[in-house]
Amino acid sequence: METVQAALWVVVVLVMMAIVFDFMNGFHDAANSIATVVSTGVLKPGQAVVFAAFFNVAAIFVFHLSVAATVGKGIVLPGVADTMWYLAQWWAPSPGISSPGTTASQAVRHMP
Repeated sequence: METVQAALWVVVVLVMMAIVFDFMNGFHDAANSIATVVSTGVLKPGQAVVFAAFFNVAAIFVFHLSVAATVGKGIVLPGVADTMWYLAQWWAPSPGISSPGTTASQAVRHMP
């Protein structure tokens, strides 16, 4: 019974980590992609959000999960590292991209 409860807590913690990562990733990407087209006057804010949402959903049908499978084959650490990277950029405040956080977490994973 204790094993089942421990496993449930592990699942709950992992799901919460995934939700926090997903929120920070969306928060970070929205600032970079939507703000650019809105500030230049290409799209109105509502149009930009709908445009971004549509293409985020459509992308999974075009690219499937190939990129996600390549970057994170069963790893928890990159999600934590990426989330910390997003928070650091947000608190700085510093415009930035997601790749350095993912790359750094992959590098740490492969260190001896």
